[in-house]
Amino acid sequence: MLALIAIYILYTLFENLVADPGSTSFLSHKTEPRDSFHLPVWLKVMYVHVVAACLAMLSGAVNFFGRAKRRRFHRFNGYIYAVCVFVVTLSSGYMAPDSTGGRIVSIAFNTVNMYWPLAVFISILQARRKQFDKHRNWMIRSYLFCFTNLFIHMITFVFNGGLGLTYETSYTVGVYGSIVLNVLIAECIIRIICRKAQAIRSHQSNAKGF
Repeated sequence: MLALIAIYILYTLFENLVADPGSTSFLSHKTEPRDSFHLPVWLKVMYVHVVAACLAMLSGAVNFFGRAKRRRFHRFNGYIYAVCVFVVTLSSGYMAPDSTGGRIVSIAFNTVNMYWPLAVFISILQARRKQFDKHRNWMIRSYLFCFTNLFIHMITFVFNGGLGLTYETSYTVGVYGSIVLNVLIAECIIRIICRKAQAIRSHQSNAKGF
């Protein structure tokens, strides 16, 4: 899993910083940019957004799937993740008013920009209280939002390329669909982990009884 995430990160960095640094393909779908839209500034913020998102995805993956078992490194890496999420949501907040799809998409992005750092804060709070199961669960809820852009483009491709809807409509569906997927997948993972933990505890309890 860590290798797949690393490949996706490299692809994202190459696509946004090397292959299309002017983001011409994406910007071609923006039909009504604001009067205050300033491309050079928007691009710089976008670069920061992309790099911070990739770092958040990498640091989160290392703590989840890597061998970051040492407490000090896990904590340090976790704080890197938290800072990156803050940068991602801050930069997203700047770009949200110019979102493809208009105000309705901007509202969705700003909702994520409030929820995501809140989830990170709650997870850190639970870790400090040594409620590590709750810490893990909130980190799962948080980490799934690293895949928001991936889900958006997947859904947009299906509705635009497969069903023939306009790009703007497909992108709007993609944004809201990605949020729903993030939440549902996170809760499914948490339920699976909880069931496994309960099965292990039940097995250990039964073993002690013999």
